[in-house]
Amino acid sequence: MAPSSEYTARHLSVLEGLEAVRKRPGMYIGSTDSRGLMHCLWEIIDNSVDEALAGFGHDIRVILHADNSVEIHDDGRGIPVDVEPKTGLSGVEVVFTKLHAGGKFGGGSYTASGGLHGVGASVVNALSSRLDVQVDRGGKTYQMSFRRGEPGRFKDAGTKLNPAAAFEPFVDNSVLDVVGKAKRGVTGTRIRYWADRQIFTPDARFSYEDLAARARQTSFLIPGLKLTVRDERGLPGTPGGDGPHEEVFHHDGGISEFVDFLAADAAVTDIWRLHGAGKFKETVPVLDDNGHSTIAEVERDCEVDVALRWGIGYDTTMRSFVNIISTPKGGTHQAGFEQALVKTFRKAVESNARKLKAGNDKIEKDDILAGLTAVLTVRLAEPQFEGQTKEILGTSAVRSIVAKVVEQEITARLNSSNRNDKAQSTLLLEKIVSEMKSRISARVHKETQRRKNALETSSMPTKLADCRTDDVARSELFIVEGDSALGTAKLARSSDFQALLPIRGKILNVQKASVGDMLSNAECAALIQVVGAGSGRSFDIDAARYGKVILMTDADVDGAHIRTLLLTLFFRYMRPMVEAGRVFAAVPPLHRVEVINPGQKANEMIYTYSEAELHALLAKLAKEGKRYKEPIQRYKGLGEMDAQQLAETTMDPRHRTLRKVGIEHLEQAEHVFDLLMGSDVAPRKEFIIDGAARLDRERIDA
Repeated sequence: MAPSSEYTARHLSVLEGLEAVRKRPGMYIGSTDSRGLMHCLWEIIDNSVDEALAGFGHDIRVILHADNSVEIHDDGRGIPVDVEPKTGLSGVEVVFTKLHAGGKFGGGSYTASGGLHGVGASVVNALSSRLDVQVDRGGKTYQMSFRRGEPGRFKDAGTKLNPAAAFEPFVDNSVLDVVGKAKRGVTGTRIRYWADRQIFTPDARFSYEDLAARARQTSFLIPGLKLTVRDERGLPGTPGGDGPHEEVFHHDGGISEFVDFLAADAAVTDIWRLHGAGKFKETVPVLDDNGHSTIAEVERDCEVDVALRWGIGYDTTMRSFVNIISTPKGGTHQAGFEQALVKTFRKAVESNARKLKAGNDKIEKDDILAGLTAVLTVRLAEPQFEGQTKEILGTSAVRSIVAKVVEQEITARLNSSNRNDKAQSTLLLEKIVSEMKSRISARVHKETQRRKNALETSSMPTKLADCRTDDVARSELFIVEGDSALGTAKLARSSDFQALLPIRGKILNVQKASVGDMLSNAECAALIQVVGAGSGRSFDIDAARYGKVILMTDADVDGAHIRTLLLTLFFRYMRPMVEAGRVFAAVPPLHRVEVINPGQKANEMIYTYSEAELHALLAKLAKEGKRYKEPIQRYKGLGEMDAQQLAETTMDPRHRTLRKVGIEHLEQAEHVFDLLMGSDVAPRKEFIIDGAARLDRERIDA
């Protein structure tokens, strides 16, 4: 047996090609950390997906093994096992050892595919310390193994496969071993590989969450395809931490179901599906019968399929794909989509300017994209990407085709005579105009509102009792409930760094209201103006005038409701403040117990913040033989405290307690806000009925 390190002449050309991959892996997979490791996995999975996309195979299985290997099964046609005439090698060896070799160049095997360059499988092979491939085809099961790209046989001890096992490379001729029989009509490919730790960083790991997200995404893009992901690694902190974990992804609804899955906010429109196609010509090198490359003009077909819907929110969720390969950085197809949206909606708003009260201002792209959830897919043969990582589509002709399809379909929808379509179109146009007004209003606020010192005039609301400091990090804005609490708070605050803004009653529920309604509401507009950083997608946290915003409401049901309404406003329109941990809820006391001290010593005041804390205190005083004044004072509102008590318990940083409002689980928070404050009544009624049995009647102030 030749030594494993021998560089044999027979495979000089093979290793020469793959050696370039090992020397410059970043050129092919982007990086050598976890991202590059995952990219290798996508390359193999995408080959199986391309089989399903071509109509062959409906089942793909991915297994993360405990020995750091990964296994991919599919029931496609199986990699060709016959001899490729130009190289004299089997199809399996060509696919895994030759760069730029595969079935996706001439268009005969795949009309549209994710793999284009013919380097995916061979790159993964080059960067693997071991790769085993089995192919079921023609009633037989074929097998070949590779070590860092070189074909040969591993001498495993027992049944356990090990990349460190002795390896015997082929010297004279490669052999595609027949290792079993396949059932009649059964075809498919099984690949298992161990990533080479000489190449990848020590902390590079397969991410189960990313893998599951990719599998779910693919199952939406190819209706009927079943993808199974199994994690056997047992890594702490992962879904498979307590044992093997398996998920199956299978969706028949296509990209409409994908949009429904991605959309988090309440709907303004139904899911609109836009279909179309176009042709274009491009000049490309093609192979003639003799294998020579010649330049020729070919005609291409481009299919466009879009699903989209608008919601009441202002975040944009966009997913774009070319032949089911994700293009997270966009490209010509996304540019054409956005160009068509701007052109179409500008025209629609201009023709309805009077009805929509749009004025002479122009709609911008961000106004249209606010609240949009969209999945854009195009299918075409041999698309041009920028780099092997395929993150940006570069085929220029696709832009005009997508733009034409989207413009025609959206225009038809906006001009539809269908009653439901007309109602949705009206709501959508009103939302877009509201977004435009919000953007303009935010820009005006940002330009005109800068922190004023004591000698300058201020355009802030007259009811704002501002502080003197210019240090944003130190400053605090207290939002207080009502004018009665404001009077006490003015005396209790430190005017150097604590500002006060009173809120009259219950503000608008912005989870139900439109952007326009929110901006025209005096309390909401005053609060956004005072914070001074804009609202919605134009919110700039660096422009915020206060380091902390503290909600100080009464400790009763109405106070809790007002606090929820205020939090809804921050969550919807000033979310970065919450995400940065700069929004707090004050915790005023519920009771004051005056402990009687004997003799001339002054009585001691003890504050408690819950019924349980009060009972524990009274039990402790009884045990110690101490007396207290009856009745115990119960604070129902901030106005019942005097300035000294309010400062001592709620406002003075040395003694107060603040509850930080955070968004550790954004999706759950959004769901709760929509449940409690949204326009859909039925789920909220169900929530109240379910919780009624757990309600303590004693806690109701009545």
